[in-house]
Amino acid sequence: MRRQSTEAIHGHGYQDRERGVFKVPIYQTAIYEYPDAVMGEPRRSDRGLDLKYSREENYTVRALEKILARLEKGFDCLAFGSGMAAIAAAYISRLSAGSRLLVPLECYGTTQELAQNLSKFGVECVLARSDTGEFLERLEDGISLAIVETITNPMIRVVDVKEIAKRCKELGIPLIVDNTFSTPILYNPLEDAAWITIHSLTKYIAGHNDVVGGAIIVGSEEDAKTFWNWRRKLGSIMAPFDAFLTIRGVATLEARFEKQSSSAMEIAEFLEDHPKITEVYYPGLSSSPYKSVADKLFKRRLYGGVLSFKVRGGQKETIEVLRGTELIKPTPSLGGVESLLTYPIWTAAKNMSREQMEVLGISDNLLRLSVGLEDVEDLKEDLDRALSRV
Repeated sequence: MRRQSTEAIHGHGYQDRERGVFKVPIYQTAIYEYPDAVMGEPRRSDRGLDLKYSREENYTVRALEKILARLEKGFDCLAFGSGMAAIAAAYISRLSAGSRLLVPLECYGTTQELAQNLSKFGVECVLARSDTGEFLERLEDGISLAIVETITNPMIRVVDVKEIAKRCKELGIPLIVDNTFSTPILYNPLEDAAWITIHSLTKYIAGHNDVVGGAIIVGSEEDAKTFWNWRRKLGSIMAPFDAFLTIRGVATLEARFEKQSSSAMEIAEFLEDHPKITEVYYPGLSSSPYKSVADKLFKRRLYGGVLSFKVRGGQKETIEVLRGTELIKPTPSLGGVESLLTYPIWTAAKNMSREQMEVLGISDNLLRLSVGLEDVEDLKEDLDRALSRV
C-alpha cells in the first residue's frame, strides 16, 4: 500500500484513458440504464451489488469511499449525507430491544442524544465518563455495543482506544470509534480491532467548512454489505457534488492537518503562559495528563488542531473574548481552513446537567478553539487582543 499523502490523491483509482481524464467527475445522475434492456438485468457495482439508483450507489461517491478505506486501512467504506447519518446506521444495524449501548458522557452531543432517544425502542443507553478505566469497567455490564471518540469534545481528552478495543474484542462487544478529531493521519482504529471507524467528513476530511458528510469504514466484506443495505433503505447516501468537494478536500488532508497541529501546539503554549488564561487543554503540552496516552496511540508526534482553554473570570469575560476576535469566527464545528471559536456550554454541553458538566470540568469560562490555516502569529495576536479587553 502506498503512503497516506499519495493515497489521499490517487486512492480513488479513477482514470478515463479514452478521454485522458484522471480527475473524478461529478456523476449527477439519479438512475442507471440497464445494460441489457431485454432481460432487464441491472448493472453491478464494483461491490457486486445492483446498480439502479444513486440512492444506492454513485460513481463519484464510490471514488471517495475508496480513498477513505485506504486511508483508514479498512476493507471498504460507505459515505453518508452526514456524520450523524453514519452513526444512526451503526446504531440501527446492531441494536434491538433489550440491547445496552455504552456511550461516553463526554462526546458529541447528538451522538449521545440519539443513543438516549433509542429508549423508545427498548435500547438502554449506559453512560460512562471519558476515562479509560471507568469505560473498561462499564464494558462488563452486559454491553451490546460501545462507542468512543479518540479525542473528546470539548475537554480534548485522549482515550486509550487500544486498551478499550482489546477488551471489547475479548468480550465480543463491537466497538465504534469516532476518529474525527485525530483523523487517519494520527490513528487507524481498525488496526486495533475496532469494529468500525466513523468520521464526520464535515470536519478535517473535507476541510473547508463547505461540506456536510459522514463515513463508516469497515473491516470486512460482510459489514460492507450490511451497511450498504442499511444506507440503501435509509436513503442516507452522500450527494455526488458533496463527494466531489470532499475528494478535493481530502487530497490536502495531510498538509492541512500538519499545519493546523503545529499551529495549535504553538497557540496552546502561548495561552498556557498568558495571564488571562487559567488552564489549557491540549494533549501535546508536557503538562497534559493525556500526553503519554496520545504518544502511545498516535503514529506521529502531532496532536490535532483543536484545543480548549479557560478564561480568567466567568461567563461575562468569556463571552467578551468570544465576541472580541476578528480573524477567529465564533461558531461551532472544527477542522476547516478558517479558525473557529466555540462556547461549549452553548454547543457540546448544551443538553448536559450542571452536575455532568462539573464532573467533566466544563465551566462557564471554557472556550474551544479549532485552529485553521491562518498565520499562527496573526492568530495569537487576534487572541491576545480579545483577551486584553477582558
